[in-house]
Amino acid sequence: MKYAIAAPAQFLIVDEHPTFRVGMREIIRSVVPDAQIKEADGVPEALRAVDGPWQPDTLILDLRPGPDAPRQLAALRGACPGSSIIVVSMHADRRIIDSLLASGADGFICKSVPPDELGAAIRAVRAGDVVVRYSRGPAASPTQWTQRIEGLTQRQRDVLAMLVDGLTNKEIARRLEISPFTVRIHVSALLRALNVSTRSAAAALASKAGVNQMSSLHAGSTQAGNAAAVRTSAPGPDSEQPAH
Repeated sequence: MKYAIAAPAQFLIVDEHPTFRVGMREIIRSVVPDAQIKEADGVPEALRAVDGPWQPDTLILDLRPGPDAPRQLAALRGACPGSSIIVVSMHADRRIIDSLLASGADGFICKSVPPDELGAAIRAVRAGDVVVRYSRGPAASPTQWTQRIEGLTQRQRDVLAMLVDGLTNKEIARRLEISPFTVRIHVSALLRALNVSTRSAAAALASKAGVNQMSSLHAGSTQAGNAAAVRTSAPGPDSEQPAH
């Protein structure tokens, strides 16, 4: 009997600094030892690299903050629809992160995080998670976890309840009648509010918060579903306009 041999994972590192690219190669090798890695010194070169049959499984890039960043990311997302895209940057501004997630990024990692945590974040994104990682902070107590969950908006609680149920971004989007990119923004916001890095960590935290807490989350989710069932055609707060 013949067995198919899995193709090596394909990575593309996009950064203007050769030193960073070398360091990122080492981190990738620690996570995926047999990875095949290509490099580009900027978005234009990256777009040329993927303008053909080759596509990376995972694309890691550093984007300078500015009005062109979302447009450049959207161009890469359009050229690499099946790739996991991770933005690695020193600029951890909330509005920038939300804009990048809305433009197609699967994760954001601050360059100041330790290499082992960066590697773990890459592994999580490749497994289908959405990751937002700033820098290392002190661990919260159980009481603080509960307070953080209680401080979420109702929509964030709706999304968190669905994460606990194991729903994907697309499934959450259909349930709430919003776009997957808007779900990414909500996930980013609740990760930031809970001070965790991944959606799976947020779901685990919510599960540990207790039955009563999760009951209130599920109740909020049910109310959202009922509201959606009777929603009129009038635009609501989550209504979206086409991106320009």
